[in-house]
Amino acid sequence: MDAPITIAVAGYEGAELLDVTGPIEVFNMLNRCLGESEPQRPGYRVVILAEKAGPFTTCPGVRIVADHAWQDLPVKADTILVPGSPDDALGQAMRDQSFLSWLATEGPRARRLVSVCTGSLILAEAGLLNGKRATTHWMDLERLRCDYPEVLVENDAIYTRDGSVATSAGVTAGMDLALALVEEDFGRKTALAVARRLVMFLKRPGGQAQFSTQLRAQMVEGGQLAPLLAWLRENPCSKATVEDLAQRAAMSPRNFARVFLRETGKTPARYLDQLRLERSVAFLEETTLPLERVARDSGFTSAEQMRRTFIRDIGVTPLAYRTRF
Repeated sequence: MDAPITIAVAGYEGAELLDVTGPIEVFNMLNRCLGESEPQRPGYRVVILAEKAGPFTTCPGVRIVADHAWQDLPVKADTILVPGSPDDALGQAMRDQSFLSWLATEGPRARRLVSVCTGSLILAEAGLLNGKRATTHWMDLERLRCDYPEVLVENDAIYTRDGSVATSAGVTAGMDLALALVEEDFGRKTALAVARRLVMFLKRPGGQAQFSTQLRAQMVEGGQLAPLLAWLRENPCSKATVEDLAQRAAMSPRNFARVFLRETGKTPARYLDQLRLERSVAFLEETTLPLERVARDSGFTSAEQMRRTFIRDIGVTPLAYRTRF
């Protein structure tokens, strides 16, 4: 690259502040890291847009100054980012035909079209998500699915990528997605440096789920497996297998797997892996226990099993994770 990558943030009245500034901070940190390690290498150029140049007011009342009107962007945007907003401001943005028309025209021309939180509903209203996988904040997933049946809604993703279009879940997930864009543009090593500076995960523990396994268990209380999920919470060192859990639930393994997936959204094996991973992450962050003890107290059968799970789901070893965080 011989020129900065232009990121156009399409703001509007009432946009969620962190949806706008969170990703910008990630892009800015990339520029700072490059300035220290590779000062000749161009980074990002962030341009803020709105209905007209000048200040616009975000949801919390903080005013941001737009560099240009949407239609007056002086350079071609490599990436267009659309933030979300609460219901009233969102509805107004979704009724703004000039905004939707500009998105429908410029979105496909950009190398990447990105949304944060309920910004995906604006993209859907502009017809830019038809036939594509997409996500949004968990509170608005059903709205996205019902109002835009041509969108392939991902129920629980932190962010999705389908071709040139990327969508993310609520608020801070926009920073996760921005970090993924940094990795795509500048490589994993540079993205890790940005993550360290921002005290972020390059990849959150437990994969791309919006909810931890413990929160997911609380959300299905009262279901057929509620007593079993409560038992798992109360026995964090358990090394129970899927077969053991099926027996405890008084079900056949096949029926147990079917009911478990229906109530939690995950297979029993995947649920156990993520539960143990989250426990081990807490131990690594909060204690100096040896890795063998962390693995045992988290429910893993061995430190090697814990290591394999970390590499698969987080991308680093437990030792590297402890060193970094």
